[in-house]
Amino acid sequence: MQGTSRRHFLRGASAATAGMASWVALGKPPAFAQKRELTFLSWNHFVPASDDELRRQAEVFSKQTGVTVRVDTIAHLQLPAKRAAEAQAQSGHDLIFVGGADPFLFESQLADVSDIIDELGKKYGGWYPFAREGSHTTSGWKAVPWFWISFPATYNMTHFKSAGLEYPKTWDELLKHGRILKKQGNPVGIAVSHCADANTTFWSVLWCYGGKVLEADGKTPAINSDKTARVIEWYKELYKDAMEPEVLSWDDASNNRCILAGKCSWIHNPISPYNLALAKSMPIADEINHHPSPGGPAGIHSAPPINEVAIWKFSKNVSLAKDFLKFLFQKENYDAWIVASNAFNHPPLKNLADHPIWARNPKFAMLPKEAEYAHERGWPAKPNAAVQLIQVNYVLPDMVAKAVNGMPTKRAMAWAEDQVKLAVQGKLKESGA
Repeated sequence: MQGTSRRHFLRGASAATAGMASWVALGKPPAFAQKRELTFLSWNHFVPASDDELRRQAEVFSKQTGVTVRVDTIAHLQLPAKRAAEAQAQSGHDLIFVGGADPFLFESQLADVSDIIDELGKKYGGWYPFAREGSHTTSGWKAVPWFWISFPATYNMTHFKSAGLEYPKTWDELLKHGRILKKQGNPVGIAVSHCADANTTFWSVLWCYGGKVLEADGKTPAINSDKTARVIEWYKELYKDAMEPEVLSWDDASNNRCILAGKCSWIHNPISPYNLALAKSMPIADEINHHPSPGGPAGIHSAPPINEVAIWKFSKNVSLAKDFLKFLFQKENYDAWIVASNAFNHPPLKNLADHPIWARNPKFAMLPKEAEYAHERGWPAKPNAAVQLIQVNYVLPDMVAKAVNGMPTKRAMAWAEDQVKLAVQGKLKESGA
């Protein structure tokens, strides 16, 4: 050690040792070792500005806490396989985007977030019941409801006016209108494929006709019924008389493209196509409007997507992840996120739902009312792992697809009943399709 006396070196070493002892006593690492990274796996939002706003807020949180927050996004249809892989490997992101009954499917793998739920609920007027159902398991709160997405009908006013029609109030009326509109060259568009929209619409239609997939006990299959048969027959007629065969291979953006291209007259979909038309100054924005999801003999029922954020138990940053979630729910941050989505993101907390954005545009005014007739998938059963397996394996749209392609309705229902039984027994494997 050139230029350093033995006494000077020992004095410095002693000071360093004392400093390390103080770090240990305080439970606090030295500054150069304090930089941590919090990781969040989310989806590619259908309104890209929402992802931009999420990343902006992550940067603000990073600056305030000195912790790097990394937000990764992937296509939503890739999430089931990614969640399953991280759960099996016991490694991956700290926070993860979950939907529907995922908290039940991964119940033993997720950290309890009851403390956040209580704090936010008291602060913002409580949680909507249908949002609560998807996150509250028998072992506690396993996810924080993040936002729900209204699922109204989106239609082209010009096409309906040309046909001399008002928008349909019931699914039966949609079939009648659809026959006329298809002859005019403007078919109806409902996905019957492996996409989230196909699941959402089927639940709504089934409930409106009084059908159900499971009994209220969550264990007994109820899909094989006269009411389900009626729904399948309705789909078969709609497919033959009012839609195009392409709906059998649609993804979640296909119906958006169809209505934005001026072809489709009506789709069952959130407001994302209208928002895209506004963002790109497309003239068709003036022709697009929304109306409440149709009803049926059993009333109006809707199955809006309810999205949550969960924290893996294996995360080394559980406390920090909770702080980040609370940061996202600060009113100024949540309001900014609603604005970024242009009314697409609906808050699961009642006092955050009074944002003026829905009153400002007449085409958005009816959207928050969907909370009045919304249910979690599986209703009248509570959400459970079986429901989520039925969802991610697309059992319900596959049943319809088999029927519209020629399988007798009773056989299609029997096939679906077998799949539901396997899901209840835990023998239906998650496909990740």
